[in-house]
Amino acid sequence: MLRERMKALMVGVVAAGSLAATAIMPTATANAASPVDECAIAPNWSAGANYRAGDIVKYTDGEIYVAERDNPGYNPVVSTYYWDPYTCGGNGNPNPDSFVVSEAQFNQMFPKRNPFYTYKGLTDAMKAFPKFAHTGTDTMRKQEAAAFLANISHETGGLFYIKEINEDNYPHYCDRDQPYGCPAGQAAYYGRGPIQLSWNFNYKTAGDYLGIDLLQDPWEVERNPAVAMMTGLWYWNTQDGPGPVTGHDAMVSGAGFGQSIRSINGALECDGKNPRQVESRITRYRNFTQILGVPMGSNISC
Repeated sequence: MLRERMKALMVGVVAAGSLAATAIMPTATANAASPVDECAIAPNWSAGANYRAGDIVKYTDGEIYVAERDNPGYNPVVSTYYWDPYTCGGNGNPNPDSFVVSEAQFNQMFPKRNPFYTYKGLTDAMKAFPKFAHTGTDTMRKQEAAAFLANISHETGGLFYIKEINEDNYPHYCDRDQPYGCPAGQAAYYGRGPIQLSWNFNYKTAGDYLGIDLLQDPWEVERNPAVAMMTGLWYWNTQDGPGPVTGHDAMVSGAGFGQSIRSINGALECDGKNPRQVESRITRYRNFTQILGVPMGSNISC
């Protein structure tokens, strides 16, 4: 492990040496997530305004559209290359209980997963992140779901490992320079969950965002399937690590799967540093997009 990365953010080593450690640089603490009624608050479309992929607008006839690509205010009805109709849930918000991946597809993706990682744990966790796999076109939503699941599959050996196996590493993840210290103990902040969250400052930041005191009780990540998945989705949706964008933004902006790899472990894998690890992520993404029946998109490698 690189010492400079250990003081930034180190996601723990995942079991048997075939799975690489993930290095992630922290960003500023965000406020706790709250549901967003995207369709109800969608602004009216305005000709000539600059829109980014994933932006949702209300057209003059009251219909909702989502930008599939960045554009300088093209008409959603005319420029169907840049805009797609957007379907909302019955309350004007994308249904937080719906997911573009069915339980059968989830089981197909993770045939040997640990029983701890459940489909319900994932869908329950998604309620804290309403934009995840609910932004953009149906293809974009499925690509984002496949990208997230491919990355956590790589991190955990197919959702098999819940916590870091090498217990010798456990005492290393306490940064005493933090003002709050390590109240759960020197060896309490080892890698856990689908993103293998580690270090006291990451448990503090993730817990503050989720409204759960993970600094005092980091074991909740290995006890509660929904909390475990929330930590993975917290990183995916809010942290850009060594990359320029978050995993979520990479997939809804068109930056591509390769940028999601960079946001998770680009410092140790991208730019030729560890091509086998990158290929493992890409292979899983390819398999998952095939299961969901969507193309991989461009820029799949970093």
